[in-house]
Amino acid sequence: MTNSTQLKTVLTAERVCKSYGSKGSAQQVLKGIDLKVMEGEFVGIMGPSGSGKTTLLNMLATIDRVTEGNILLHDLEISKMKDAKLSKVRRSHLGFIFQDYNLLDTLTVKENILLPISLTNVSKHQAEEEYNEITGILDIKDLADKYPSEISGGQKQRTSAARALIHSPSIVFADEPTGALDSKAASNLLENLTDINHKRQVTIVMVTHDPAASSYCSRVVFLKDGRIFSELYRGEKKRESFFKEILDMQAVLGGGIQE
Repeated sequence: MTNSTQLKTVLTAERVCKSYGSKGSAQQVLKGIDLKVMEGEFVGIMGPSGSGKTTLLNMLATIDRVTEGNILLHDLEISKMKDAKLSKVRRSHLGFIFQDYNLLDTLTVKENILLPISLTNVSKHQAEEEYNEITGILDIKDLADKYPSEISGGQKQRTSAARALIHSPSIVFADEPTGALDSKAASNLLENLTDINHKRQVTIVMVTHDPAASSYCSRVVFLKDGRIFSELYRGEKKRESFFKEILDMQAVLGGGIQE
């Protein structure tokens, strides 16, 4: 990580509220969230079932719209942006890793990864360089010509991660990326994401219910009842120590951890 005095703010949420339903029977899920994500951070979002963690990720990632408040990507207020402009911002600045991979079965691994930049002005040479670097870190370079049906769940998720990173986004959003993986594949993916976070200073925001997954993060934000309840910073702690702190915080929060 770069020295904190040099870090820039990548993403800012200001008083973000989200309600569903009509005015008379609206359910308020987020109740005034203030959050800043700094360049190069690996931020985990956790909380009991119904705390609003997935809803918050959807707001930050522009998958859904806020009811009140503002979200800024660098200096761009993306929460009020019209759809056409927002689509351009997504293509240029945001990367997404989903639990169910979202790979196209008719494309090879390499074609899936290169898809986000296939319609951009990136040269073939530059695209190839990015592809080689990212797939090297994620250990999937030898899968280039295989199709999604021919690879394991862990390999699919690492392919999904490579696709999210290929266009050098400002921030990558990961929604329960280890949820469909066994423990070994989950550990491999999280170690890969940590390597990319450190080596390429990629900013990552990850929603997870798994304390083992969140122990790889540099900071964990805990939600409860639609508000930020607490935050933990890893600092120089070993992952095992941070894991215990996260478990202790979950005990304080109470309730189920699944959502």
